[in-house]
Amino acid sequence: MKAVRLHHYQEQPRVEEVAEPRITGPHDVIVKIGGAGLCRTDLHIIEGQWVEKSGVTLPYTLGHENAGWVHEMGSAVSNVAVGDTVIVHPLITCGLCHACRAGDDMHCINSAFPGISVDGGMANFLKTSARSVVKLNPSLEPKDIAALADAGLTAYHAVKKAASLLYPGTKAVVIGAGGLGHIGIQCLKALTPAEIIVIDRSQAALDLTKQWGPDHTILADGKHVAKVKELTDGQGAEAVIDFVGEAGAEHDAVSMLRRAGSHYIIGYGGKLNVPTIDIISSEINFIGNLVGNYNDLEELMTLTAQGKVTLHTAMYPLDAANDAIHDLDSGKLRGRGILVPA
Repeated sequence: MKAVRLHHYQEQPRVEEVAEPRITGPHDVIVKIGGAGLCRTDLHIIEGQWVEKSGVTLPYTLGHENAGWVHEMGSAVSNVAVGDTVIVHPLITCGLCHACRAGDDMHCINSAFPGISVDGGMANFLKTSARSVVKLNPSLEPKDIAALADAGLTAYHAVKKAASLLYPGTKAVVIGAGGLGHIGIQCLKALTPAEIIVIDRSQAALDLTKQWGPDHTILADGKHVAKVKELTDGQGAEAVIDFVGEAGAEHDAVSMLRRAGSHYIIGYGGKLNVPTIDIISSEINFIGNLVGNYNDLEELMTLTAQGKVTLHTAMYPLDAANDAIHDLDSGKLRGRGILVPA
């Protein structure tokens, strides 16, 4: 089969022929990939930012946002059948540890992470587990929703955390209107009554978000923090959901919080340096977000089937993986890039 393989950090991956994955355990599921999402994390992987955290041995296959059809399965799999359309939760989990039993799949102590710690889904086939596949409504096409497996799941997970704080009259700031941000806006509209303020450095990205109904869009031009303060009567927002997490956005987020406000950090790459006295005196909160659990993904797919969450995508054939990577890295890609095997 064809696969997008990373051989060396700081070098572009290669599309090459590799052996198809095989069933080795009773709970294994092999998915025929219909769409594999391209994520900024893939750029960070190529740059080597995940070397110490992933412990992966090169070469390996990229791709952690995957959807397709059940191709083959182990003898103990009972929740799906061959031919079913599925989206794949990013993690392969054990189901037995404390985190799994609590429903915190993303913190499983025995997990594997296809596309990060083991071979991923930028290929014709992906090996995963029965615990990781969510059977889809037949109306959903894998290539149209593949990026919801991580980008969508992470955005939904963060918004779901914030939802309990966002009662009528509150304000939520979304930093970054791109691949994750446009999903986060839709999740906020579906789950909360909050007034939504969206910030991005691209006017084109802001214009695109207007179809999803934010209350205000602000260009990140150096005056955006002051504009948020103006919209919030000088108080700041109850929640700032940061899909950028670098290049100064992380510091802007803190400046836009009201007292007892919460900074939900999804994007990464930067560093925060906040005096502890400021955290205490204003009682602000910093909340990290790592993908989401199985139920989060299932709930998100329900919203998608209901038409309340849609992805803005650009399709690329698997052979054009490096073109897609270039477009994402250069800022040409709007929404999510999806690789589609032939």
